[in-house]
Amino acid sequence: MSDVVAIRVHASAAVALLLASVVTLGAFGWPFVFQPAGGVEASSHGSDAPWLFAMILPLLAAIVLAELNAGGIDAKAIALLGMLSAVGGALRALSPGIAGLEPSFALIMLGGRVFGRGFGFVQGALSLFIGALITGGVGPWLPFQMMAAGWVGFLAGCLPVKPGRLEVVLMACLGFFLGLLYGALMNLWFWPFGRYGEGLSFVEGASAASNLVNYGRYYLTTSVVWDLARGICTFLLVLLVGTPLLRALRRVARLAAFNPDVRFER
Repeated sequence: MSDVVAIRVHASAAVALLLASVVTLGAFGWPFVFQPAGGVEASSHGSDAPWLFAMILPLLAAIVLAELNAGGIDAKAIALLGMLSAVGGALRALSPGIAGLEPSFALIMLGGRVFGRGFGFVQGALSLFIGALITGGVGPWLPFQMMAAGWVGFLAGCLPVKPGRLEVVLMACLGFFLGLLYGALMNLWFWPFGRYGEGLSFVEGASAASNLVNYGRYYLTTSVVWDLARGICTFLLVLLVGTPLLRALRRVARLAAFNPDVRFER
């Protein structure tokens, strides 16, 4: 688990987080369960993404507001969250997914690792949102990117405590895996609505298992190299800068005293 908990996930915030995740997973996977009205070529996330965005943003705000009301987040945590999210957004501007490279992922994971899974989730979502505003990358893909990056930070905060260098190696391996998983998930926002050839496209009326096989072929044919680049980039960045950045962030955490020890003296 993380060193400190800058944003505690209380019951109300956990409900908001669960609802946001369920909504996003449903948006990723609904074509596998429900046939699009009028056929896949007549449907796209261009029409439902604004509604998804309108549902996700209030849920993200609800997480922060719930923690404010419960005393689980203070001004120091909000300031730190804003700073790290802004830096993550700037990293997106420097390399907005070129060749799959995502340097912001390393920072999102480090934030979640040190300050907690709730902090990591909100940092990941805000980093992608700020990066999209900076680069002009606002589109139907943005709510999917925000939630997927939020899960990256959340999972980094769930890692078990390991001593010394082993912690960084474990984070780097997780970063490699999440780089692949992020790409595999993000393809689903557009894959069911295009035509890519026999055995690679979504087939109306086919079973979910059959379409998953087709998607697997599509992923291995078109995306795996791109996502390997993302995973390797995250792996190497965490290995190279993980130790000094973890040390720096932990120093900030100690100075901020998010979890001070309470002592009663006479």
